[in-house]
Amino acid sequence: MKFSKLIFGMTVGLGLMASAHSQTILKIGYATNDTSHYGVGSTTFCDEVEKGTQNRFKCRQFPSSALGGEREMIESVQLGTLDLVNTSTGPVGNFVPEVKIVDIPFLFRDYDHARKVMDGPIGQDILTKFPAKGIIALGWTENGFRHMTNNKRDIVKPADAAGLKMRTMENKVHMDGYKTFGILPTPMAFPELFGALQQGTVDGQENPIPVILASKFSQVQKHLSLTGHVYSPALLLLSPAVWNKLNDADKKVFSEAAKKAAVAQRKKVNDDENTGIAQLEKDGMKVTRVVDGQGFRDALRPAYAGYSKEFGADNIKRIQDVK
Repeated sequence: MKFSKLIFGMTVGLGLMASAHSQTILKIGYATNDTSHYGVGSTTFCDEVEKGTQNRFKCRQFPSSALGGEREMIESVQLGTLDLVNTSTGPVGNFVPEVKIVDIPFLFRDYDHARKVMDGPIGQDILTKFPAKGIIALGWTENGFRHMTNNKRDIVKPADAAGLKMRTMENKVHMDGYKTFGILPTPMAFPELFGALQQGTVDGQENPIPVILASKFSQVQKHLSLTGHVYSPALLLLSPAVWNKLNDADKKVFSEAAKKAAVAQRKKVNDDENTGIAQLEKDGMKVTRVVDGQGFRDALRPAYAGYSKEFGADNIKRIQDVK
């Protein structure tokens, strides 16, 4: 009797060990806090993967730049030391140059236009360029239209932005555009930004409303101008070290989970856009709602000449023509 109990206990124990061993914990990082749009998208992705693989894969989230800036996290995904990152496209062009075209200022008319491009043939074709660079792009998520904040003055027209030391991402496409407004672009990793604004190292920054909210920039910035100068898509990137070990069924689960993550993340962006501006005003920011959009576009003409040479005027027009 004792012997059979011992065998039963060993069998159960071995079974539990086997089930524990068969579970893979995936590490996913992103720049903002866990209640932000990145947190919402990442949580949706993780929940769907866990459900679709019967908990054979689970996630451990690392929000608030716990694993470094976006560039470092992308490098870690490439190296296989991080499994996943939900990142803006800002630094991605340094790894996959084809992405840079979507970072051109005033390229997209509105969210509907931007999302149609990313979900359509143009956006989906860009995703196919990643594996050759040692990264798997599971899908487009979203960061939102970028707006300018600063501590000096309201920005209505390009001349108002001239001379402002503005933190930007390490993104030449953005920086070339911003220089035409007279801005002094100052590349800086996102985790350093709050402190730099607090200390006056830079006058301002530019980010979508969801990021401005989640990062509590209202504590260190006085003026918000709704310039909407760049649409900032985002990406859910996976390490090939993980992807190459997945069977076809699991690959499908991961891909479908990324689509659901995009829907959830975009919804959170919409919600933040709808309620966040009033919240930032309540927090003490002075909001300039109407800016001279045509003036900014006119100022960009020299930069667009450069973009046409780099990306091809036809490719830019193809994006602009999407209805």
